Amino acid sequence: MSNTKSIISTLPALPDHDAAELAEGEFELRELVFGAEHHNQRIDRALVDLVPEFSRSYLQQLIDSGAVCVNGRVVGKTSLRIKLTDRGSIELRPTPQSQSFKAEHMTLDLVHQDQYLLVINKPAGLVVHPAPGNWSGTLMNGLLGFDSQAFLLPRAGIVHRLDKDTSGLMVVARRREVMDALVRAIAAREVKRQYLALAHGSWRDLKSRQIDAPVGRDPGNRLRMAVVNLALHSGKPARTDVECLANSDLGCLVQCTLHTGRTHQIRVHMASLSHPLVADLLYGGSLSAGMRRQALHAVKLAFVHPVTQEPLIFTAPVPADMQSALVLWGLQYNPDDVRPAH
Repeated sequence: MSNTKSIISTLPALPDHDAAELAEGEFELRELVFGAEHHNQRIDRALVDLVPEFSRSYLQQLIDSGAVCVNGRVVGKTSLRIKLTDRGSIELRPTPQSQSFKAEHMTLDLVHQDQYLLVINKPAGLVVHPAPGNWSGTLMNGLLGFDSQAFLLPRAGIVHRLDKDTSGLMVVARRREVMDALVRAIAAREVKRQYLALAHGSWRDLKSRQIDAPVGRDPGNRLRMAVVNLALHSGKPARTDVECLANSDLGCLVQCTLHTGRTHQIRVHMASLSHPLVADLLYGGSLSAGMRRQALHAVKLAFVHPVTQEPLIFTAPVPADMQSALVLWGLQYNPDDVRPAH
């Protein structure tokens, strides 16, 4: 039997069945026992509670495909209301996406490891989550291959992400209670994240600057994000503190401290200052100084351990491509210049 697993099943009640075999055409039939809290609730919402390891959208797909029965009848609508006396079943069938959420053996650069969490130095080019066009070879696949307990966690314990071509530090939970605690800490801005960015243009502003500008979908190009006017367009508040660490006629090296975690936040904010990141073609950068991916690196990560309460600070060395770019542009970088925010 293959040792490969997928997230199609996480039930310990199936010790003799490999989840990958289910993904190849079988299914798991699971009974649904509704409680008082599910009375008069929509079936798709009840399923989120009863089958917590799968997303609501996936469960809605199963309803639409006839995989859910209540009182012996196939459920035809996601809006069906449940009664306390109802009994049901669900066939957990794999989708193309779930077949791709498989354990893969991958070399992970572990900066820290304990029974509760991991801190990983992600290389540029590694996708964090499976998605269209990248259903395998992602960090999530590697985490599932590293620790079988990751199958019990949403997104294998990933609590925040980096863009594919951004390198640097990420924290990953290994227990559900730790995952919940880290998510709360990130929302409360208690997880401090510092980035190094190499940007076009000589820095002419004050050495330190706070950018407080909402970020949302670019109204003119839905494939990118942009600084938006919330009175006219949807978006969310976003704040980045920027400090210039080194400067030259060709460009500048800046430290960016995130206070919010919006999609492409640093890339968008730096572009709004007319300092797009080197090689960030999506936001106005160009291929320069030998860089072939956006020059952005998550260099420091600081947080309080959710279990031991120990203050933790981690540093990731600047990757070789950015080091070479700094030399080409005559920029000096001192790691001691980057300090976790308070």
